[in-house]
Amino acid sequence: MDSLTSLFNVTLANTSDDITLFAALIAMAVSLVLGCVIAFTYKLTQEEELYQRSLAVTLVMLPIILSVIILFIGSNIARAFSLAGTLSIIRFRSAPGDAKDIGYIFFDIAAGLACGVGLYGYGAVFVVVLCIALIIIEKNHLFTAKTVHKHLKIMVPEDLNVEGAFDDILKKYTKNYKILKIQTADLGSLFQVVYSVTMAKDVNEQEFINELRTRNGNLTIILSQAATVKAA
Repeated sequence: MDSLTSLFNVTLANTSDDITLFAALIAMAVSLVLGCVIAFTYKLTQEEELYQRSLAVTLVMLPIILSVIILFIGSNIARAFSLAGTLSIIRFRSAPGDAKDIGYIFFDIAAGLACGVGLYGYGAVFVVVLCIALIIIEKNHLFTAKTVHKHLKIMVPEDLNVEGAFDDILKKYTKNYKILKIQTADLGSLFQVVYSVTMAKDVNEQEFINELRTRNGNLTIILSQAATVKAA
């Protein structure tokens, strides 16, 4: 029991300014393994269309980079301030990802910091527990929304009354809806109606669009994710 406790409470001798080669190699090796575990978990839990190989590679790199930075700084306050000043002038130009991507970045940072201060046991337990939790959440589709919010654009001929023209169909296939805007198109010969709709999870979208087509004279209909639609 004492040996297990010592394993989890071991810290590197570099809390002063001394760094041994063996300690540095151990820190880098453990952080690299933990980074690979986190990157593999990211691949398992990310949707195919959102998966980014560049982020997965970054997740492998980040823990070992952070652990080496911690090793170099040690307890030297001057080095810490120098590092803070250096990082403050760096501008990250990559586009921000979704919330889960940002969460993985913080996950990586925590693992790298744990390795940098020599808490390998706690770092490994932290990574394993959180990876298992993320896989369980993803594979069991926990916290999935029961409804889907989308934008619906319908082209309407000028001889069709826009107000209430599709209410019966919308009530049949959506939980709720509202008109966002109505504008003219094609030199005023058509109207474009944009709805915000909340659809039930198991609605047949093809049947929904087919019924709308019979009402609007087979003109253009666009049903898209709300986040991807920009105001005209």
